Amino acid sequence: MRRTSYEIIKRLVDILGASAGLVLSAPLMLCVAIAIKIDSPGPVFFRQTRLGKNGRPFTFLKFRSMQIDAVDLQTALTAHNEVGGPVFKIRADPRITRVGRFIRKYSLDELPQLWHVLMGHMSLVGPRPPIPDEVVKYEPWQTERLAVKPGLTCIWQVSGRSNIPFEQWVEMDIEYVRNRSLLLDLKLLLLTIPAVITARGAY
Repeated sequence: MRRTSYEIIKRLVDILGASAGLVLSAPLMLCVAIAIKIDSPGPVFFRQTRLGKNGRPFTFLKFRSMQIDAVDLQTALTAHNEVGGPVFKIRADPRITRVGRFIRKYSLDELPQLWHVLMGHMSLVGPRPPIPDEVVKYEPWQTERLAVKPGLTCIWQVSGRSNIPFEQWVEMDIEYVRNRSLLLDLKLLLLTIPAVITARGAY
C-alpha cells in the first residue's frame, strides 16, 4: 500500500476508533474523575507540553495520578530513577496517589488522550509522545521516533513497557516508524488488550 493511502486510512481509523472510544468510555471516565477528586486535592486532569510529529508541541492531557506538586518533587527523586536515559520512572513512586496507582496500572489515566487522537495530535498507534526536556537529551539517531504522530500504543507498550531499557524502547519505536502498516497497527491494537489487562511493566 502506498504511504499516502496508508495515512488516509489510518486517519479514518483514528477518527472512528477515538469517537467510539470516547462514547463507550464516558461513564468510566466520569467514575475515574470523581474518584480522583475524592482521593486527593487538585485538578482531575494533568496537562503537560509534549512533542508530536516532527517535534511539534501540543498540550497533552491525562487523568492526574500524582499529587499536585509532583513535578517540583522530581528533582529530589532523580537518584532513584529506574529507567535510564532521559526518561524518569520509579516503580514505587511516592508521588502517586492511591487512585493514581490503580488507574496507571490499568492505563485508565490515558483515556483522555482519545480526544487528542480525534483532534489529530495523536494516533491510536504510534510512539508515546515525549516531553521537550527529554528530547533535548536525545542522540541524533533517537529523533527518528518523532517522524510520525505519537500514539496511545506501540511496540513498547505491548512488550513490557517500563521494564524495557530506554535505548531498546527507542529502537522499538524506530522499528515501528520504518515498518508501519495497517496490518501492524491492527496487530498492535489487538496485543494492547492483554497488555493492559495483565498490566505488565505499568508503573
